[in-house]
Amino acid sequence: MVRIGCAGWSIPAAHRAQFPAEGSALERYAQVFDCVEINSSFYRPHQPATWRRWAASVPADFRFAVKMPKAISHGCRLQACEGLVEGFLDQVAELEQKLGWLLLQLPPSLSFDPAVALPFLERLRERYAGALACEPRHASWFRAPVERALRTLGVSRVAADPARVPRAAVPGGDLERVYLRLHGSPRMYYDAYAPQVLARIGRRLARAPLAWCIFDNTASGNATGDALALRSMLG
Repeated sequence: MVRIGCAGWSIPAAHRAQFPAEGSALERYAQVFDCVEINSSFYRPHQPATWRRWAASVPADFRFAVKMPKAISHGCRLQACEGLVEGFLDQVAELEQKLGWLLLQLPPSLSFDPAVALPFLERLRERYAGALACEPRHASWFRAPVERALRTLGVSRVAADPARVPRAAVPGGDLERVYLRLHGSPRMYYDAYAPQVLARIGRRLARAPLAWCIFDNTASGNATGDALALRSMLG
């Protein structure tokens, strides 16, 4: 199964005609796409009623990916954060079966330390058995022993564009579930992808047993256009 969506559900004016006219932005978005990435959870918690409202706004087969809080990844740097993790998991549990992934994005300065990263991921796995994606950005995470450890824990390493190191451009860890985050290139968050690049992305997605592709080039509204184009390519 391949799911294609955006980081957030805002609908740019240039693509408004391709969405229903009635309903909230999320309701309209979810009539066209089948997944979305929630990034606001990276910066602040949300009330249980907010999560429940989001879940009630989308069809039964729609799924959310939720970014884990910055306080865990950047503030605590994966250490001494059990309370924060528990609080976050309690929040996202309100999505129930519509929770598709948890996304852990790490700061570029956070190198791989097995004495820190592995116990954190092991504890997280004890509490959460669903799809888990990690987006490391330090070169030390892109080595064979780390790949094996992530695979053992059932953690998918995000394939990102632009990639900080060459290996970051391809999926890693658990390859049964693939998560692509496309931030726009060459200008991150702004530029659209050329049709030949989208076609190459589509071929990669088609090879994975389960794959998500999230466009994060939202600053100029290009994420929506790219997601619509790729969805059309894949039929």
